[in-house]
Amino acid sequence: MKNIAENIKQIREQIPENVALIAVSKLKPLSAVKEAYEAGQQLFGENRTQEITEKYPLLPNDIQWHFIGHLQTNKVKYIIPFITMIHSVDSGKLLQEINRLSEKNNRITNCLLQFHIAKEESKSGFSLSEAEDMLLSEEFQMWKNIRICGVMGMATLTDNQELIRSEFKTLNEYFCILKKKYFAFQESFKEISMGMTDDYLIAIEEGATMVRIGSAIFGERVT
Repeated sequence: MKNIAENIKQIREQIPENVALIAVSKLKPLSAVKEAYEAGQQLFGENRTQEITEKYPLLPNDIQWHFIGHLQTNKVKYIIPFITMIHSVDSGKLLQEINRLSEKNNRITNCLLQFHIAKEESKSGFSLSEAEDMLLSEEFQMWKNIRICGVMGMATLTDNQELIRSEFKTLNEYFCILKKKYFAFQESFKEISMGMTDDYLIAIEEGATMVRIGSAIFGERVT
């Protein structure tokens, strides 16, 4: 059985240098995160505010924390002081709160717009028209403490690889539309966060710049 360091090495050999590996450490103990960190991993993803705020002060301060789960507006305050990027911005209301608390903390917070690309209704995210309406709004023009760095999406949980590929293609198309129409002169708008343990190689083929991988690094849930 391979250890965490060997798993990271194997994944890094499979992905291009320009693709960022986000190690999804949700439900994993501090010891596992430390093992990954000692293997050279610095980008970690969490999906619960309570867990990430508990881990953050107990681990090296050069870790870059990415929030990848559904984020409630009343929980934003807990992560704004230290978060590197929020992948899961799925509404204008949430973005407004991120901006408000970022201003209060005297920082600019990197965000990705999450799009609903899957067949499952349970997954959240903007439609393309909703995102465009927000980007054209007067309110958005006033939010100076957020930086939109790209898009994020989750494919349908299925064995149908062609469906997964088509959903990733859709997200890439959304990225290109937004880049051309709203962020043509913003160099920081460059990220496409898509792909997890079971589909990250397809995601990379379809243009992912960030992949979020958990069980392929840490194994199944540690109890």
